[in-house]
Amino acid sequence: MVVGEITEDKDIVVIGGGPGGYHAAIRAASLGRQVTLIEREDIGGTCLNIGCIPSKVFTHFAREFKKTKHLKEMGMEFGEVVANLSSLQHYKKKKITQLRSGVESLCKANKVEIVRGSASFLSESRIGVENGHEFSLFNFKDAIVATGGDLHYPDGIDFNADRVLKERQIFELEEIPEELIVYGADYISLEITSVFSTLGSLVTLILNEELLFDSSISKELFRQLKKQKINVIKSSTIKTVSDTEEKVIVGLNKANGEMVSIEGSHFVMSGKVKPNLSDLGLDRLRVELTEDDYIQTDREGRTSIPHIWAIGDVTKGPSLAVKAIKQGKAAAEAMAGRSVEVDLQFLPAVVQMSPPIACAGMTEEEARQAGYSVAVSENFVRGNGYAQLADEKDGFVKVVSDSETDMILGIHMMGMGAAELITSGVLGLEMAARDEDFRFPLYHHPSMSESLLEAVEGLKGDAVHMPPRKEELAR
Repeated sequence: MVVGEITEDKDIVVIGGGPGGYHAAIRAASLGRQVTLIEREDIGGTCLNIGCIPSKVFTHFAREFKKTKHLKEMGMEFGEVVANLSSLQHYKKKKITQLRSGVESLCKANKVEIVRGSASFLSESRIGVENGHEFSLFNFKDAIVATGGDLHYPDGIDFNADRVLKERQIFELEEIPEELIVYGADYISLEITSVFSTLGSLVTLILNEELLFDSSISKELFRQLKKQKINVIKSSTIKTVSDTEEKVIVGLNKANGEMVSIEGSHFVMSGKVKPNLSDLGLDRLRVELTEDDYIQTDREGRTSIPHIWAIGDVTKGPSLAVKAIKQGKAAAEAMAGRSVEVDLQFLPAVVQMSPPIACAGMTEEEARQAGYSVAVSENFVRGNGYAQLADEKDGFVKVVSDSETDMILGIHMMGMGAAELITSGVLGLEMAARDEDFRFPLYHHPSMSESLLEAVEGLKGDAVHMPPRKEELAR
């Protein structure tokens, strides 16, 4: 590496071209700043290229594959339906390329300069960018750190074995595993479990920790997993993974101390995300870190150095693209002098499994622990006309409220359309809505949105498609 003498002056540099980084870059450019976006790999980052988009190609495919039986019942005629993962991989790569090209075009249209290479801080106002044998020096006025996170796994597992996979590798398969062992309790593990069970794999799900859903969602989830013939092993930690010529053998330590072995054709593990800061040169700066080695920021995204900002997986909180996108826009607007903040209180949790799960706000248990006078209502999807005609009758909508003020505290959904419908719930939670605020608007019929309406109406026993409440109603 040879360091040149020429240093270029930049206005804003954004380090990392993932969803948080490119949203920040484009928003800052639209507000009149000159922006340089530095990315060492592909624009779109982990989310677009190897994470969110590839996995959702598979969840969408599995959902459509599952519908074929219902479509035949309705009268749609076609031959034998086969899940061809080789063709799916071709489709996945095509869509990723199209989406990445779209992001690059947006950057170009907004006059965002894209620089390829790995960036590191040399001082509080200078960075170096290395790209092969080239090395560039930039002075900057403001910088945004958006370098994302890396996945980490327990020691002793050989991921070089063909059938021992990390969660992103399983979405590169061109054949459906015969017997799949999934280890993890996050949304990715649940989506993998659902996808490959739908496509024909015999799936065993090993939960290494408790699921973080409302108790009603967890209960229904386990019922659905049983219905789909998915073997679930709870409260177990992995000890060994052995890949033989014919199978993968997983040794587990159960909560009661029992040691068990599980056999399958493939094994996949979901890792833990940690901030990707090792090569960023932060040791040269006085940037404050949290106890967990995330970059400490305020509600605008500003670090302990006023002109350096941090967003996404390098900051504390869920490792989700929605967080990074919101933080990226907020940081760009704060740089422009606008009054903004990021509040993750009602960040929705979504699992694109079958049926999908979407939640926001407090669980019933959290609301009781917080001292609220809790009222709950659950409206099962099977009573919804649209769910019946679409043959999507599994799931329910649960609403948690404070009976003293009628304020809605949490909304938890499982069923068709939950991922889209939860946005209405988030909007209501952000506005501190009471039940009457959800009941007053018109909900088109027939639609899945009526399940949310009737769940809210059920708080007072007024829902038409729910059985009458036996207890005396408090009004």
